[in-house]
Amino acid sequence: MSTRVEPAVWAALLMSMAAVVLFVPYIAVRYRRRGELGLGNMALAFAGPLYGLALFFYVFAPFPRLRSDFCAAIGVRRPQLVPFHFLHDMAKSATGNGPMAMLHNPALTQVLLNVALFIPLGMFVRYMFRRSVPVTAAIGLGVSLLIETTQLTGDWFIYPCPYRLFDVDDLIANGLGGLVGALAAPLLSAVPGQRVHAEPGEARPITWRRRLLASVCDLLSFGFLYVPMVAASAALMWIWQGGLYASGALPYWQFFFNSNVERVGFWVPWLVLTVAIPLAGSGASLGQHIVKLRAATTDGRRPDVKARLVRGLTGVGGLLLLNHFGSLSGPVIVLAAVSLIALFKTSRHRGFSYVCARLTLTDSREPSGHEASTDRMQ
Repeated sequence: MSTRVEPAVWAALLMSMAAVVLFVPYIAVRYRRRGELGLGNMALAFAGPLYGLALFFYVFAPFPRLRSDFCAAIGVRRPQLVPFHFLHDMAKSATGNGPMAMLHNPALTQVLLNVALFIPLGMFVRYMFRRSVPVTAAIGLGVSLLIETTQLTGDWFIYPCPYRLFDVDDLIANGLGGLVGALAAPLLSAVPGQRVHAEPGEARPITWRRRLLASVCDLLSFGFLYVPMVAASAALMWIWQGGLYASGALPYWQFFFNSNVERVGFWVPWLVLTVAIPLAGSGASLGQHIVKLRAATTDGRRPDVKARLVRGLTGVGGLLLLNHFGSLSGPVIVLAAVSLIALFKTSRHRGFSYVCARLTLTDSREPSGHEASTDRMQ
């Protein structure tokens, strides 16, 4: 794999994993602060850390293996402290005259790459953190100085000698890139899906995108509860069977495949998400709460216990339950298809679970039936 492509691949992989873990908390925070998601804001929130990871891997990777003859194998890398020394390098590596020959000069290409590398940093800092042009340029220069110093010290003395070159021209080029990015930052306002259409506390229309987002949050929430529950159950069983002291005890990781551990890992989060949360609230799922949705009767009142349980058992909770029993893959597909079709075809995008429970779906920022009647009496 190319050394220029590999950092981007590693950054994309790590950011994708982080995005899955942080997806539900991010949605919850955005709905609390904005009252809606905003795809443009989400894209920028993903792109910023992705750029940071790519920058990290590009600057420091690959990490060489430490060995006794490390410095001899790497060779002496003296810092380049002469400003604009790249002009001398360009003259040495010139292969012809004219603009095209200059563009293909490797010394100039390296400088332009270092400028381009810090343009996104300047754009993100100024646009997303609302910093001025001078402050943004100073931050870009400071980040570049931190990188160059890290390279000069062998990743802060982890390595006995530097494996990357400290170059003052890189510092100049990176600082220029940060300045260019600060000046170009207003271009990010053209990314669609950033404008807030109403106050955070104002009710929004119930769309199929919002309903689907709630279902995704429910599925991810189950996974977030399942993994630590399995890990904790496996640890308790391992300790119970003498894993801390007994010689010849099974290794901890093998308890992950224990049937009792898997049952606890499934049933505890399933009961929390499918039974406890709907019964404790209006009947809506955790994901629906996150995107500010509420279950209600047709006259706007809080559903009874039966309706809340039916809603929980015929939604994502029902899909998870059927999927838990491997022999029921057919019903899982049927329920998933019916639920998806109902999400588009039912009024207010209530979906299959709300039809079964004979409930309607409202924005949680709308007054409930009791609150509305009280307001009318006053």
